[in-house]
Amino acid sequence: MEALRRLEEVQRMMTFMRSRGLSSDHPDSDRFLADLMLLLVSVAIVEEALLFTGEGIQQDNVEHHTQFRVENKIDLDSWAIDVEDMAVVGLDAMKRSNSSLDDFCRSYFMFHDLDVSKPQTIFIYLPILSFTESYIYQLDRYNEEILHPSTKGDIPSERGPDHFNNVYKMQDEKQRLRKKFLEVFKTDPFRPLILLLERQGLLTERIREELRCGQEYWALERNLCNALLSNKEVFIEDVMRGIDLKSFDYRVLNLLLYQLRGEQVNELHMEFLSISEFLVEISDDLFDYEDDVVENNFNILRMFVWIYGASVAPSMLAKCIAEAEEKYERLSKTLDPNLSLKYWRRCEEATKEGGNISGHSLGTWTIPPVIVDEELYRTDFPGFRSSVNPD
Repeated sequence: MEALRRLEEVQRMMTFMRSRGLSSDHPDSDRFLADLMLLLVSVAIVEEALLFTGEGIQQDNVEHHTQFRVENKIDLDSWAIDVEDMAVVGLDAMKRSNSSLDDFCRSYFMFHDLDVSKPQTIFIYLPILSFTESYIYQLDRYNEEILHPSTKGDIPSERGPDHFNNVYKMQDEKQRLRKKFLEVFKTDPFRPLILLLERQGLLTERIREELRCGQEYWALERNLCNALLSNKEVFIEDVMRGIDLKSFDYRVLNLLLYQLRGEQVNELHMEFLSISEFLVEISDDLFDYEDDVVENNFNILRMFVWIYGASVAPSMLAKCIAEAEEKYERLSKTLDPNLSLKYWRRCEEATKEGGNISGHSLGTWTIPPVIVDEELYRTDFPGFRSSVNPD
């Protein structure tokens, strides 16, 4: 009976995938994706994902979505659990996390003697790694909603409720869920993930601490970015703490991989990767500098300009980079030569793929021209919301 119920769930998920254009011409691939989605989300959460990912619901799809919901009413009732204990992942978060997950596998698997070119190597660990990274991206989206409130997805009033009663009901549910999840995010965002990892026997105090670092990073990001909009003082200690914390998700994934493999954490590798993550974050911030100014995102160059002034900030950041690169080079020499060479080649490959020429142990760093007056710079981008959002 259990096997039959499971088969029905998989078939239902595959039907849903076909309706959303997610299926392929390969039944085995579709079955794997269906199994993965069932692991990530229940039928109730799949429905929530349709509402919450911001993809919207078109008029000709209203009847289909309503029917999907009615047909699965029993399943929805059976998944009635408190939202505080539910690790929720939307489809949009899965999509957004995909590039980071791909980079993690290609950059970090080598430190575990795993061959990323073999699919079976990835699929063994993919469910937990994918779920965790997607969950973190889901939380990151909640943080963005607090930092950048948006009306995206609202229904224009001129459509009227008489024509779209079903759509309005779904939008009401979307708003209710959003409010509930944002409340949870502000209090204990990682509790559902911690409970899940604990049940899987994967949770360690070190993983728990890295998740706390993630929560600290989001709070710092909100405080620092709002401080810039409010013309308030920013401290260099907070900025450096923020850039240190920013790659917490990669450290969580790496620690999980040690747990999944039943291996002790290699402290030398963790220390080396930590300084590498620091340099990568700076490199990404330089590459995204203009966009981050417009969107009011955390960016180390933005913060340095605010603290030191436009004329001094580039040299202070260059000094910071030089000190980190010196540590990076020193630690790289302690690695196995073959591993060090493989990682260097991977960094070079990632830099070329991303079009990022700002630097990171692969040549000359390029610091973009600083923006002296951010508010004036944003005048060309009317979509920017200048209101300060309290934490």
